[in-house]
Amino acid sequence: MAHPPIDVTRLAALDAAQAARVLGEVREATLAGHPARIAPRPVIGQSWERMLRGGVDPDHDVRSGLLVRDEVERRRQTSQLRHVLPVLREGLLSVADAAHHIVVVADQAGRVLWREGCASVLRKADGFGLEPGADWRESVVGTNGVGTPLVARQPVQVFSAEHFVRTHHSWTCAGAPVTDPRDGSLLGVVDVSGPLDTLHPATLALVGSVAGLAEARLRELHLTSLERLRAVAAPVLARLGGRAIAVDRDGWTAAVTGMPYTNRLALPKEPSTGRGWLPTLGTCFVEPLPGGWLVRAADDPAPRRPARIVLDLAHPRHWSVTVASDAGTWCQELTPRHAELLYLLAARPAGRSAADLADDLFGDSGRTVTVRAEMSRVRRYLGAFLEHRPYRFCDDTEVELALPDDPRDLLAHSTAPAVRRARAAGPPCTAPGAAVSPVNHKERISGPSSGVLDQVRRSLP
Repeated sequence: MAHPPIDVTRLAALDAAQAARVLGEVREATLAGHPARIAPRPVIGQSWERMLRGGVDPDHDVRSGLLVRDEVERRRQTSQLRHVLPVLREGLLSVADAAHHIVVVADQAGRVLWREGCASVLRKADGFGLEPGADWRESVVGTNGVGTPLVARQPVQVFSAEHFVRTHHSWTCAGAPVTDPRDGSLLGVVDVSGPLDTLHPATLALVGSVAGLAEARLRELHLTSLERLRAVAAPVLARLGGRAIAVDRDGWTAAVTGMPYTNRLALPKEPSTGRGWLPTLGTCFVEPLPGGWLVRAADDPAPRRPARIVLDLAHPRHWSVTVASDAGTWCQELTPRHAELLYLLAARPAGRSAADLADDLFGDSGRTVTVRAEMSRVRRYLGAFLEHRPYRFCDDTEVELALPDDPRDLLAHSTAPAVRRARAAGPPCTAPGAAVSPVNHKERISGPSSGVLDQVRRSLP
């Protein structure tokens, strides 16, 4: 039986070479399928399992094609992270340079967009392919301080042989995800990297703290932009009768009149001006404002409920719900928590009480206040299609649940007991990419996907 995981940072601070040797032994035993004398840390062990399932070569450095310079620049200009580069530089660059490290900033797809720091270390990073435009997703280059935090959704330090690919064993890195403070969506990751003998026990805490400061700065910028829009919209709304709302380009509310306040309005990615239909307002008129939109509700009755809802959980980092009806189609990206909740509702068409969901999510049926608060947020964009007591999709709604090819990749960030049980159910017995479609909340399932849904349902109490 393996001993508990070693304290990597403490051992490396005392003797980096010895720590590297010990971790090398642990890795070799794991790859050979033998019981290791010492267990890898859980976040590293889980990553190695993903790499073994995904067929990543542990002995050869595989590199995806670099993005061309124009595409790197385009991604830089559209990334929210560009607004917090001064925060990241101020918090990390001087420390990294003194410690012979570099600072790397990548987008939510794992593509390196910015890289600064010690010149000699930058040259070494070139040898690993850690350069602007490179793809450092975990599934491409193995366990690392850029790709692994994107999957784990938490700060991660990777030292020497904790890297899955052997050619990275002379390297140490610590990365933390940066999320959008408005809705929790993933924006990218900030990483500090360098030679293995430069590891410091406080590096991970520092990177995580600076990522938190970056998120706080994004929140401040968002509130400032809403204040500017509110100043423009207030006199316009004061002259209007009926229901109207002023929102920014992403649907966040600046001001309302004639209706209850809601934090966000579900908008198409590219709203068109004129007459249209939106989930929470029904038929409405959309007009541009500087920095946003003015949306006025019409008196026409709302269209029928949607013919179809697609809950897409097939991708490792991006989850969404798409609603299609005779009134049009719209899509909403999901936070990790909302992805978990909607998965549980789609997998149990009969519905779940607040206590059931609390038990599914936390293993504690008493945490109903948290569940109700999150479901209240979900209802802001799906309220027309959800019932409560128990929580469930409306009876006349068709729900399609798109799952990963391998159930073990389902919501990899999640620690919810119900999701962990579903991941433990094993590989599906259907073709890759198959979807499960509980229609009208009956037990009938169309096509060859019933095996997947059966596994999902068996994993839940």
